[in-house]
Amino acid sequence: WNIFIGLFVVVALSAVVWVFAPKGENQTIWRSSLILTFAACYIMWAITFMAQLHPLVMPRRSDLRPEAHSDQRVF
Repeated sequence: WNIFIGLFVVVALSAVVWVFAPKGENQTIWRSSLILTFAACYIMWAITFMAQLHPLVMPRRSDLRPEAHSDQRVF
């Protein structure tokens, strides 16, 4: 559920930025830069979070005896 909670927070922050961006000729720059920053940070966090949940490489212990390594399965 953490992924969806993070997505909700980013969408809520983006909506706040959209409404409360400073008025003027740079309003579009403020909106787009802050919303893109939130989106990029969320994507980086989500990729890192998911990579830690389902690692591609299985960790190996290096402090085991050599005969204990023979029965490990390699994926």
